[in-house]
Amino acid sequence: MVRRLVHALLAVALLPAGVAAQGSRTVILSTTTSTQDSGLLDVLVPLFERRTGYTLKTISVGTGQALALAARGEADVTLAHAPAMEKKHVADGQLRNRRPVMYNDFLLIGPPADPANIRGEKSVPTALRRIAAAGARFVSRGDRSGTHNLEQRLWRDAGITPGPPWYIESGQGMGATLGIANDRQAYTLTDRATMLAFARRVSLTSMVEGDRRLLNLYSVMEVNPANGPRVNAEGGQAFAAFMLAPETQQVIKTFGVEKYGQPLFVPIAGKTDDDF
Repeated sequence: MVRRLVHALLAVALLPAGVAAQGSRTVILSTTTSTQDSGLLDVLVPLFERRTGYTLKTISVGTGQALALAARGEADVTLAHAPAMEKKHVADGQLRNRRPVMYNDFLLIGPPADPANIRGEKSVPTALRRIAAAGARFVSRGDRSGTHNLEQRLWRDAGITPGPPWYIESGQGMGATLGIANDRQAYTLTDRATMLAFARRVSLTSMVEGDRRLLNLYSVMEVNPANGPRVNAEGGQAFAAFMLAPETQQVIKTFGVEKYGQPLFVPIAGKTDDDF
């Protein structure tokens, strides 16, 4: 992840200072680790480059960091999954044209032994209260990502303030956090796409799913060129249009089916938050 961040920021830095990036054939995308860990970007990046002639540089970090990079003009477009945070950046004028692209859902997963006895529980807050009461280990991303943001909200819904020694913050992306949770035989919150992609590497299993609170909505947003002189607004618009195009939506619809027996994301171009 650090290497991707350095390469992408170097691509930005090489543009002449004070010169707008309009006409540049390089597009900087800030996005979440889940789009990278799931393997979706491995499919979409070369497809975008072939169709448009642009070179796409990706920065895969937590959603909070992805949005902050865009707000500072260090990205041209962003793909994230934290609606409340995204809407604030749009309201502040840093991002624009926020449009839903796809969704999946989050899962509360844990070790097969299930020390908190939450398997099959329908309510996430109830499950979290049981985890806290049992003092069972829980690994949080702790990185201001969309996943971390949701997890904090779920703890508030449960009326619990989690903390040591049973509550562990990894400070890392979803894939790394799954590895730590597996090593500690702990519970954690993950998006379904990353869980499916890592299913053969971890012994953790789904404990709670289907709660409406676990909806995971991804949206694409263009970066306001006023955020910085290096923002490639045209390139950002091109990537946003690509993500919403029927051909790309079809790729998203079938992504994962051959390997996992089910799609990792559901395409929703043309819909709004009010549809969910």
